[in-house]
Amino acid sequence: MTIIDTPAPTSVPSSAADILAHARQAVPVLREQSAAIEENRHLPAATVALLRESGVFRAAMPAAWGGPELTSMEQTELVETLATGDVSAAWCAMIGMDSGIYSGYLEEGVARELYPRLDMANAGWIHPQGRAERVPGGYRVSGQWRFGSGSTHCDVLAAGCVVHRDGEPEPDPVTGEARQWRVMLARPDQYEIHDTWFTTGLAGSGSRDYSVTDLFVPEEHSFSFAAPHRKGPLHDSQDAILRKMAGVPLGMARAALDHVRGLAATRVDRETGTPWVADARVQSALAQAEMELAAARAGVYSSLEAQWAALELGGEGAREHRATTALARYHAFRTGRRIVHSLFDLVGGASVYRKKSPLDRWLRDANTMCQHAVAQDSVLRTAGELLLGGDPRSPFI
Repeated sequence: MTIIDTPAPTSVPSSAADILAHARQAVPVLREQSAAIEENRHLPAATVALLRESGVFRAAMPAAWGGPELTSMEQTELVETLATGDVSAAWCAMIGMDSGIYSGYLEEGVARELYPRLDMANAGWIHPQGRAERVPGGYRVSGQWRFGSGSTHCDVLAAGCVVHRDGEPEPDPVTGEARQWRVMLARPDQYEIHDTWFTTGLAGSGSRDYSVTDLFVPEEHSFSFAAPHRKGPLHDSQDAILRKMAGVPLGMARAALDHVRGLAATRVDRETGTPWVADARVQSALAQAEMELAAARAGVYSSLEAQWAALELGGEGAREHRATTALARYHAFRTGRRIVHSLFDLVGGASVYRKKSPLDRWLRDANTMCQHAVAQDSVLRTAGELLLGGDPRSPFI
């Protein structure tokens, strides 16, 4: 096997500080592109190029490869920053940077073959909706997967499968479960991507369905989250790809709050004639939203920091933190939606115009993102099970 070691372009930032700085510079550009992103129903080439050139897709790439290897907290801050510019772009960025995490579940030479450059974007639905029939040297993969966010621009497309042998589910050799869940990695052009993403919000994420029939995937191009090849906090717990997700609702809520605070500077209540800056109703509503956002944000980052510290120490001490970070993530999604709803109501009729008010788009984005599994009430049950000593196998905690 040939290992390709292509040096990264010198213009792409390669440290956490530089990537975050570039992300902040990208925010006004993303805001300008937001209408086009939504209308396009997937990220335009210019937006993808902006994310790639800002170092977003390399965020989790290992230091041993020359990558920045951002911590989960830094990844979350990066996603949060981008979400203040455009929510769909941040959503795709959040998924695209999984390339560095996935690479740690592959044998080193295979990882360098599949990810020959640092700035490669991942996409795909890891939930085991597909079927992988074991054959000599690998698997024959068939199925249809939903929610392929970023599938229109990704370099590697993942597909979660249940492994079968001779037509029957194969037990997992690591976990001992009755069925084995593996993630298959292939090029996006090896799948058929279906234009199904006609949706309420996150329209620009291009989260299309994709399918394949009888695709051969070599054994080494698949992995189990239960068997990492690389050690460290990004691979010693299977939830690493989920930790940064809270950055999306946090950034969205921050942008909405800043927008309404900007409106308040010149707005006057049409019934009372009271300037908004002096209106107790407006003052209280904005203070309430700021309080809720600060609390949710603190919960996300403090739980991530505690989990990261525990993972660095190793051992079972880190296990319970999967529950606390999952609960903080769930709370961030629900709080972000509640804040956007409250601000939409506060601004009133002016909120409903798609071409005049970003609140309309944020409202739709907020409702759509909260349909993701990490924001569903089932998280409360699985987190509680984990806190009480159980071992839930949900891929979303």
